[in-house]
Amino acid sequence: MKSIKVLFVTTSHDKMGETGIRTGVWLEELAAPYYVFKDAGANVVIASPNGGLVPLDPKSESIIMATRATKRFLKDAEAMNFLSDSIMLEEVNADDFDVVFLPGGHGAMWDIAGNKTVRQLLEAFNSENKPIGSVCHGVAGLLSLQNGNGELLVKGKQLTCFSNSEEESAGLSGIVPFLLETKLLSLGALYSKAANYVSHVVMDGNIITGQNPASSEDVAKKIVAFVRQNKHEPLYYSLS
Repeated sequence: MKSIKVLFVTTSHDKMGETGIRTGVWLEELAAPYYVFKDAGANVVIASPNGGLVPLDPKSESIIMATRATKRFLKDAEAMNFLSDSIMLEEVNADDFDVVFLPGGHGAMWDIAGNKTVRQLLEAFNSENKPIGSVCHGVAGLLSLQNGNGELLVKGKQLTCFSNSEEESAGLSGIVPFLLETKLLSLGALYSKAANYVSHVVMDGNIITGQNPASSEDVAKKIVAFVRQNKHEPLYYSLS
């Protein structure tokens, strides 16, 4: 049976604005979906604006933030090699993949939001009704997408992302280039959220978004369910 191919699109940005504070991908948002897809038998590929090593937010590697998925990932030589060898976004052909997933981490606010290559890639996925999954700040990659009518894709879409209150609790409201919740609302998205750091997943057609790191695994499972429902050769995965 043919397995599906999943493309991870991540940030290459490793500094928080002009502060010098290190950032990058939030590990849980990469690790949890990675294992949902891998354990289901999918082939996974990772791409980033600069290619090569994908930066991790050091806070997401800490013992305090450790989860089952992050512990597994950091001890997994294959997973760490995967992280160190991303291809450049310009080399990606959407036709080669069945699913695209954008993990968050604050780095995405600088080099994924408004990225022309990301926009073209995701619009190609959307035109084929392929699932687009995104978590937390990775949702910034959806902001500039247009539908077939030339309208903003997020307008009228049910979406979620890292909330303003979560940004405030992290002490980063004044550092990020914009507040993602506010931006989605200003563009006409039908935004919803749960309490801070509680899993909240929203699905609108082929667009599946998660509010925060706690939502990462649930978003990936929703994607698997979507694939199973829409492909003649489904990915077998137990959602129990």
